[in-house]
Formats: sequence, structure tokens, C-alpha cells
Amino acid sequence: MVSAQDGWPGSSSGGGRFTVTARPGPEPGIVVVEISGELDHDTAEPLRTVLDEAVAGGARRILVDCAELLFCDSTGLNVLLRARLAAQGGDAQVELAALRPQVARMLAITGAGAVFPRYASLGEALAGRRQE
Repeated sequence: MVSAQDGWPGSSSGGGRFTVTARPGPEPGIVVVEISGELDHDTAEPLRTVLDEAVAGGARRILVDCAELLFCDSTGLNVLLRARLAAQGGDAQVELAALRPQVARMLAITGAGAVFPRYASLGEALAGRRQE
């Protein structure tokens, strides 16, 4: 597991506003990315780095746990969408779990929610039970 405290290039505390932690999932090819705080123009780079590294590392499923994500602006959305495209190029996917209502609403309004597999929780994602 890596986190902001480990000093890994892909993890950052963003001055306390945003954190990203990446760890291997329970099966090979799965990477769990936990994000918390506010994802915006000023905090998006660490997430971009973590997602790029997961794709480059050959992850087949990148599960983004959004349970503690309080806010996401268009920059954050673009980071997720670009990672999705990069992952698809390698026959992988970026999946979202535990979306809070305000983040889910932003995805619905923009239409981006339809392009990501979504799960009610990280546990549901790991079990493969998609949210309808």
C-alpha cells in the first residue's frame, strides 16, 4: 500500500484538501485507488499520476473508491475520463465505487456517469456487483 505519508510520487496530501492512496487489489491485475477530499484543478495531478502508473503497470481493473470524495470539478472529471481512455487502450477499465450524491449528480449532469462501471461500495466493486 502507498499513501501520501509514504512519499510515493503518485500520492499526495494536497495540503490536507485531497489525498490519494493506491494499493494492489485482492487479485492480480486489480489496483484500488482511494481518494478523499476535494478533487479540482489544484489537486488533480497526484490522481493523474496514480492512474497513469496503474495503467502503465498493466492493471486490468482500476477501482476508484470515492467514498470520501467530497467534491469533483471538471478538471477532476477530465482526469478520470482520460484514465478511462488510456485504460481502454490496454483492454482495462476504470471503475468508480461509493459515489457521494454530489459527485454522482455531477457525473449524471455531464453524461460521464454512463461511461464508467459504477458500484455502491468498494466491496460491491470487488464482488463485481454493478450499480444499476
